[in-house]
Amino acid sequence: MSKLPQLLGLDKVCRLWEIIRFNGGIRNSLFKLYRFDDLKIGTLVGTDKYGNRYFENNFYFYGRNRWVEYAPHVHMQYDASQIPPEWFGWMHYKTDRIPSEDPHRPQYKWMSDHSENLSGTPDQYMPYSTVKPKIEAWQPPKK
Repeated sequence: MSKLPQLLGLDKVCRLWEIIRFNGGIRNSLFKLYRFDDLKIGTLVGTDKYGNRYFENNFYFYGRNRWVEYAPHVHMQYDASQIPPEWFGWMHYKTDRIPSEDPHRPQYKWMSDHSENLSGTPDQYMPYSTVKPKIEAWQPPKK
C-alpha cells in the first residue's frame, strides 16, 4: 500500500509543493523560475557583502548541489564574475569551508576589493592611443 503514492506520482507533487513553499509561494517561485531558470530547495550557507546568497543541498548531484542566487538589484544582468574570490573557491569545490569559517584566509590592508568584469558594458576599459594606426580604411576616390 505504501507504493501507491509513488506509482501515482504523488511524491513528486508533494516535492513540488515543498519547493514552492520554500521559495515563498507561487508568485515568488514563478519570479525565481523566470530569473534563474531553475527552482531548488536548499540550506542557506551564507551571504556575501554584495547581497549574493549561497545555498547547498546534498540531495542533488555533486557539481549541482551548490548554487548562488544573485542580488536582486542586478535583476537579469548577472554573471559569474559577480562572485567574489572567497566564495568562488567554495562554489567550485576548492574548499568545503565557507569564508567566515576559514581562519587561514589572508586579509591584508593592501588587498583591493573585488570588482566584476565590465567587458561588453559601457563602463569597459578602453585604452587611449596617440600612435597613428598602421592600417587605415580605404576611401574611394571622389570624381
